[in-house]
Amino acid sequence: MQQHTDLQLDQLARRRARAKLGFFFHASVYVAVNFGLIALSLYHGRAWAIFPLLGWGIGLFFHGLSVWVFAPGNDLMESMVQRERARLSARTKGEP
Repeated sequence: MQQHTDLQLDQLARRRARAKLGFFFHASVYVAVNFGLIALSLYHGRAWAIFPLLGWGIGLFFHGLSVWVFAPGNDLMESMVQRERARLSARTKGEP
């Protein structure tokens, strides 16, 4: 893993913190809006609220993946980058 300067670490930390806050805001809005939709759906006696709940939930799931799994500086992302660099370096040197 490469060494980062204090400035680079601060920038990365701020970027990841903003991404996490964005996810928390997205999740809060998801819960609030869908709670209202479920209440409205139940009031009218129909279960149509499941459709926006699932559709938006899929989007929230992928947002969470981008923040918690594939974010810059994440261990999984860094190991994938290192493997790709090694593979590309070997390819440019003529190794199979």
